[in-house]
Amino acid sequence: MLDTVPPETRLRARAHHVARWAGLAAGVVAASQVATVGDLGVGILYAIPAFGLCAVGGVLLGDALTPRPQEAVRTAGLAPRRVPDYLPPRMARLLLGQAALLVVLLTAAAAVASPDDLGRAGRSLSAACQGTTESAGPWPGLYYGLPVLLSLALGSAACGWALRRIAHRPGEEQQRRDRALAITAAWGLLVAVPLAGTAVTAAGSLSRLTCDGLPGTAGQWLLYPVGLVALVTALWCLCTVAAPRAIRR
Repeated sequence: MLDTVPPETRLRARAHHVARWAGLAAGVVAASQVATVGDLGVGILYAIPAFGLCAVGGVLLGDALTPRPQEAVRTAGLAPRRVPDYLPPRMARLLLGQAALLVVLLTAAAAVASPDDLGRAGRSLSAACQGTTESAGPWPGLYYGLPVLLSLALGSAACGWALRRIAHRPGEEQQRRDRALAITAAWGLLVAVPLAGTAVTAAGSLSRLTCDGLPGTAGQWLLYPVGLVALVTALWCLCTVAAPRAIRR
């Protein structure tokens, strides 16, 4: 059986795989550079969205390099394409729940945070009992929470735009779903990694206090499982960005 597909078309059709991996590689380089910016670990908070946005860029580059359908007569359904139609429902619900939990945790942490020993606001947690005051840190108050929220807002806007572009671009339905899955997973990295870091950091600070009593103990028991689930989600999202079709299977 003769292969009637032109070589250049075949190469372009495969180019999105190379572009996706190039985006991941660029994300590693960008994250390693951004992580050194600032002090006290703030750079790491910006390294996460840098990696995620590079991953999104790789998916979009691959989408742009994929040839459009060349049929003389094309057909299309009358129903308009909507972004929610291409989102993976289970992953989307999980990530939206984790995003809401991240915002709640950061808001609560900011409300009870206190300055550290050098006066930097929102970087420590203090508790008083029996005439003494204890402090523990680092604590995910505004010092760390504000960069996380800004990064999440920027990443959400970029991923939303990318999903809209993919949904309305001509092409095969399965390609749209695969790329929408990859974009969703890239956004998931922007959610799950900070959530894991926030939960584990807060739980660690609570464990170093003795004046927090039962609320502190209960907080630790709640936060460590949240961090574990978020870490597993982050690994799942990373694998999905690299190979969305394999994950779908």
